[in-house]
Amino acid sequence: MHQQKRFVRFILLIGLIIVLTNIPLPYYIYSPGTAEPLNPVVRVAEATESEGDLHLVTVRGGRATPISFLMASFSKYRDIHHLDDLFPEGYDRQTYIEAQLQLMESSQEAALVVAYQAAGEEIDVQYEGVYVVSVLDDMPAEKVLKAADKIIEVEGIPIIDADHLIETVDQFEVGDEVSFLIERDGDRFETMIELVPFPDQPEKHGIGIQLVTNREIEYEREIEFASGDIGGPSAGLVMALEIYDQLVEEDLTKGLKIAGTGEIDYNGNVYRIGGVDKKVIAAHRRGCDIFFVPYEHGRENSNYEVAKATAEDIGTDMEIVP
Repeated sequence: MHQQKRFVRFILLIGLIIVLTNIPLPYYIYSPGTAEPLNPVVRVAEATESEGDLHLVTVRGGRATPISFLMASFSKYRDIHHLDDLFPEGYDRQTYIEAQLQLMESSQEAALVVAYQAAGEEIDVQYEGVYVVSVLDDMPAEKVLKAADKIIEVEGIPIIDADHLIETVDQFEVGDEVSFLIERDGDRFETMIELVPFPDQPEKHGIGIQLVTNREIEYEREIEFASGDIGGPSAGLVMALEIYDQLVEEDLTKGLKIAGTGEIDYNGNVYRIGGVDKKVIAAHRRGCDIFFVPYEHGRENSNYEVAKATAEDIGTDMEIVP
């Protein structure tokens, strides 16, 4: 009888462990990820070799379980988000992931253009239009536009790229009805769409679409990317540096282990990203010497300030460079 009770307790314990470590909760946890050399991810034809390495830094994300939720609750550098708050309204998880992968592709293309131009390599960029990637639920565009629509004009203004479209729409106010000239399946039509605040960003307004600029880029030296399932735009800066380092004779790394983060546009401007504290920790664990981060013109609570404070808090010797 005693052995039978011990066996029952053992089974209950195993069951409890399974519940605590496997049952998904409606939360998502972000924690420090990895810092991996970019050489295997980006390869330029006839690339020059460097003594050091540039590193792609990531944030690890995963669905919470009871045990991981408890551990994250007591960790300074793990963030807990409810799933309803994490994914924009109208997006399911798969749509969100696909959008993040699309952002990575756009980031790679921007990094390529910036690096090739900086290195004096032959490259030609032709703008082929702005397209709708997805439409948010319960937003004005939902009943009018759909994925693959090409936006030709806004209020009679020919649209060059996605940034130009956003700048044009920003000239109008919430409640304004704005005309859009759309091309779909070879046919064009004009439609009026009202501007409303975004539910998750009420300080911003729009019609509820995600955009992509179609560009035709021609260049001489071939390049390959192998970023796998890593998404988001935040690797743009360090990818541009890696491509440039492979293009030029000079060793940009000077034999150092360098990490960095920051979104980059086609003009070489660098923008704020999320999770910079976790990326600093990931780079520190990898033993990196330098960490490049957006300065944001010295604004309060900038990526640079957060990165510097994190570096001081964990006691790293890694230099934070804006």
